[in-house]
Amino acid sequence: MKSSELRSMTVDELMQKEQDLRKELFNLRFQQATGEIENPMRIHAVKKDIARVLTIKSEKLKAGKNV
Repeated sequence: MKSSELRSMTVDELMQKEQDLRKELFNLRFQQATGEIENPMRIHAVKKDIARVLTIKSEKLKAGKNV
């Protein structure tokens, strides 16, 4: 996910995206624990996406934007 895509989202959409990514991360970790994960590098990518979402969300909240 590109940061330019995230910057065009509202704070509410970013919260929803964060929630979706956290669910995906949970599922990937579960797959890893059971040994059925197909792409282990996806865990790393999802963690970075969560960090991007949190960074942009905090920037928007500090700026007082809800857009």
